[in-house]
Amino acid sequence: MPPTHDPAPAAPPEAVTPLLRGVDVLRRLTDAGGRMPVGELERAAGLARSTVDRITATLSRMGYVRVEGRDVVLAPRLLELGNAYLASVRLPDLLGGLADALADALDESVSLAVADGDGIRFVYQATRRRAMSVSFRIGDLLPAERTAPGTLFASEWNEGVWAGWRERRTVDPREFGFPAVPRRAGAPGDFERRVDEARERGWAVDDQLIEPGLVALSVPVREPAGRIVCVLSAAGHTSRHDAASLPEVLLPRLRDAAAAMERVLREAPPAAPAEATGLASWTGASKQELGREFVESLARGLTVLTAFGEGREALPLTAVAEATGLARATARRALITLEHLGCVAVDGRAFRLTPRVLSLGFPPLSRTTLTRIAQPHLAELAARVRESTSLAVLVGDDVQYTGRVETSRIMNVHITIGTRFPAYATSMGRVLLAGLAPEERAERLARTEPAALTPYTVTGRAELGALLEEVGRQGYALVDEELEVGLRSIALPVRDRAGGVVAAVNVALHSARRSREECVAEVLPELARTIGAIEADMHVTERFARVPAY
Repeated sequence: MPPTHDPAPAAPPEAVTPLLRGVDVLRRLTDAGGRMPVGELERAAGLARSTVDRITATLSRMGYVRVEGRDVVLAPRLLELGNAYLASVRLPDLLGGLADALADALDESVSLAVADGDGIRFVYQATRRRAMSVSFRIGDLLPAERTAPGTLFASEWNEGVWAGWRERRTVDPREFGFPAVPRRAGAPGDFERRVDEARERGWAVDDQLIEPGLVALSVPVREPAGRIVCVLSAAGHTSRHDAASLPEVLLPRLRDAAAAMERVLREAPPAAPAEATGLASWTGASKQELGREFVESLARGLTVLTAFGEGREALPLTAVAEATGLARATARRALITLEHLGCVAVDGRAFRLTPRVLSLGFPPLSRTTLTRIAQPHLAELAARVRESTSLAVLVGDDVQYTGRVETSRIMNVHITIGTRFPAYATSMGRVLLAGLAPEERAERLARTEPAALTPYTVTGRAELGALLEEVGRQGYALVDEELEVGLRSIALPVRDRAGGVVAAVNVALHSARRSREECVAEVLPELARTIGAIEADMHVTERFARVPAY
C-alpha cells in the first residue's frame, strides 16, 4: 500500500528516535481513522512488535491511545496536542464567532483554513444540519491545488514552496499523502493559472475540485502586515449554487466578514499566558512504575508540544524547558526532532507550533460524540461494580439511553440504546432535571402529569420539586423501585466545560443486591470516578470541537 504521508528526509543526529517512532505511529493511526490492529500497525510502521508494544504502552499511559483487544485506538486526551496549537494561534477563539454568524446569515457551511506546506488544514468549521451537508474535519489536510483556500495561499508562495509542490506532484500523483480527499483520475492541471487569477481578483473558487457537487468560495484574512493568516470559505452543493453564481451571491458578505476578522486580529489584546504543564516529574514517576515498557523520551518529547498554548505562541528554549520541567538539553533535542517532523518551526530564537500538530489524531477525534467518549469508561465502571451502567440525555420530558454496558448476570437490567423513560421516575432523569435552570425546571414540572408506574412512584408535583432541589444540593439521585419494582439506581450528572449538565450516568441493580446505604457508600464513589474520567475527555475534546450527544 502506498504511504499515507510524505516520507521525511534523513533525521538530524540529535533527533530522538523514540519520538520519531511515536509520532509516526500516531500519524498512521490518524490516517487509518483512529483505529488499527496491532499487527497492521507493526507492518505499516516497519517496527518490531516489541517496539510497537512499548510505544503503545507509553501512549496509553499518557491517555493518548487505548488498547482494545487486538486494536490500538486513539483516545480523546490526544487532542491536547492539537489544542495547544489552536490555542497558541487563537484563530478559533478570536474568529469562530464571526464564522458562526456568517454561516447563519448565508445558511451555508463556513470554514477557516491555514496553510501547511503545499497543503491546507481546516482549523474551524461552522456547518449546516442538512441531509446533504458540506464539511471537513478540523485538522484535515487537503492539497492546495484542489481547494479554493490553497489557491489563495499559493499566491504568496516563494520558489522553494513551488519546487516542493512540483516534486510532491511527481512522487505522489494519486495524492496518497492526503487521505481526507477522494482519489481522482487526474489532478487539475491549471493550478498555476488559477493562482494568478486569485492573486489578481483577491478571491478564489473551488469548482468541484474535491468531489463532484462541491463548490466553495474563499477570501483571504490578512494580518496587519498584509500576509494571509487564514482563509475564510463558504461551501455548498451544486443543487444550491454553481461556481458562476457563488461570487455574485456570497462574495460581498464573505468580504465583509473577512474585514471584520481582520479588525479583530488588529485590535485583540495579547492573551494572558496559559498555565505551564510541568510534566517532567510525571514522566519520571511513570518510568519508575512501568520500567522498560514506558519510553520516557517519547513521553517527554510529546510533553514539549503542550508547553505552547494561549499566550504562549512563541517560546525560547529556556521557556520550553521551564514550562515542562525538562532539562534544557532534553527540551532542545525534542524541539530539534519536532522541527524535523514539521510540528515545530523556528523563528529566530523562538519556537512555534505548526498546523502539522493537528495530524496527531485531531481529524478523527474532533468528530467524536459524548457516547463514544463515555463508552470505555462505562465498561470500566461496570467491571468494577459488577452492575449495569448507562448514559442518557434529556429528550423532551424523557431520558433517552445513548450508551450502555451490561454485566453477565443471570438476573440483569436489560435496556436497549434509544429506550426512553419518563425523566421524573428515573435517577438519570432527576439529575438532568435538577441541572436545569429553576424557571425551566418549574415549567417542565407544571406540564408533567406524573403517573404511578409502581406503588412507590412519586407523583406529586410539589414532592417532585422538593426531590429535585435535594438532588441539586447533594449532587446525585437515588431512585428506589419507582420505575420498576425491584429496580434501584443511582446517578450523577455529566457537565460540559461551562458547567452545564449535558448527560447523566447511572448504575442500575436489583434491590436485593445492594441496599440504599451500600449504593451510596460503595457505588457512588466509583460512579464519581467514572464521571471525572468522562468529563476530562469531553472537556479536552470540546475545547475546539463540538461534541454531540450521540
